[in-house]
Amino acid sequence: MDILTLVYVALGCYLAGSIPTAYLAGRWLKGVDIRTVGSGNVGASNAMRLLGKGWGITVLLLDALKGLIPLLVIQHIWLRGNPSLQRYAMIGALLCMIGHIFPVWLSFRGGKGVATGLGVMTALVPVAVAVALPFFILIVAITRYISLGSIIAALILPVAFFIGHRLPGDTELFAFIAIACVFVIYKHKTNIKRIFAGEENRLGEKGTTGPQTAETLKE
Repeated sequence: MDILTLVYVALGCYLAGSIPTAYLAGRWLKGVDIRTVGSGNVGASNAMRLLGKGWGITVLLLDALKGLIPLLVIQHIWLRGNPSLQRYAMIGALLCMIGHIFPVWLSFRGGKGVATGLGVMTALVPVAVAVALPFFILIVAITRYISLGSIIAALILPVAFFIGHRLPGDTELFAFIAIACVFVIYKHKTNIKRIFAGEENRLGEKGTTGPQTAETLKE
């Protein structure tokens, strides 16, 4: 692997992932810092509570594109045919997620990495994502817990990886995906506690767990 190329991949993907989509949408559309409302999370689910379903889905798609587009550029344009392509792609995927979770623009306090993780995983293992995504949709439709759907999808993805992939040939890619999924689940530890306590916000509900409640939002 070329060091300079590695630096460009890491820096470019981190900056792409660090674009604070939910924060910017909250500021532009409501004049509100999304970190002070609902769950306080800088992600699509909290954006949905603040801005409504339409803008929440828009934020989710944009967050996913922050991961998908850089990986597609690396895989199919910039480094296509490079013998170390898969490693560059994995490093880029990791930095996209790190950028979203720890954005430099927001004092390294970002989202949980689900949507951006969806984007990078779609580029890396599209078949596994196609298997896991319906489970996410089903769980959210039944329970209205976006967090639970994300956790279930993160559990299924490493299993679905073996559709079209085999070890030991794909060991590095499997290890990356498994570690990324474990980290996403870990980032949901507070959501897991709230689910068991019956305090987790459901899809469509206004969050009240942050420093401000829905009543304090600017009209």
